[in-house]
Amino acid sequence: MKLLVFSDIHGDLRALGQIAAAEADAYICAGDLATWSRGLEDCARVLAPLGERLYMLPGNHETAAQVAGVCQRYGFHDLHGKSVEMGGYYVAGLGYSNPTPFDTPGEYSETELAARLAGFAGLRPLVLICHAPPRDTPLDRIRDGVHAGSTAVRDFIQAEQPEWFLCGHIHEAAGVRTEIGRTRCANAGKRGYLLELK
Repeated sequence: MKLLVFSDIHGDLRALGQIAAAEADAYICAGDLATWSRGLEDCARVLAPLGERLYMLPGNHETAAQVAGVCQRYGFHDLHGKSVEMGGYYVAGLGYSNPTPFDTPGEYSETELAARLAGFAGLRPLVLICHAPPRDTPLDRIRDGVHAGSTAVRDFIQAEQPEWFLCGHIHEAAGVRTEIGRTRCANAGKRGYLLELK
């Protein structure tokens, strides 16, 4: 089963069209289709042909309610805080980011992130998809010595060791891959990451 995970489109309809045209069995948006909630509907219209093959998370630039509404109107799946079975794996999703300096609409405290991630503990085998990357890793590096990811996400990965972890949020780390223990990790970015579940 091929799963295409992408994030941080921020209204780039051309990039979104390329994602929608790519071949996959399922598509997961890991957040930030819009910027400050603007353009969300335009993006949804581009993705409309994917229908029920598309799963969505809110990033820090849209609210959970806005994403839930788009999913309801277009027949997408709202994956925020939920898990589904795909290709013999549990695929779990959590949107929003840890706090930012910009006070964007979709932010959780580290305590909230940890509490919501706890609901996925024990799922095996697990593919975890979050908007926020794990703190102090190559996936959240803005520049040398500057990281902006989530400690709660990092702690969960270290404790639970999902098979795969994919995220977005930090544009400078788009396309970066790493490993945390045995967990294979990637920042999907707006070009997307094609994950083949075997």
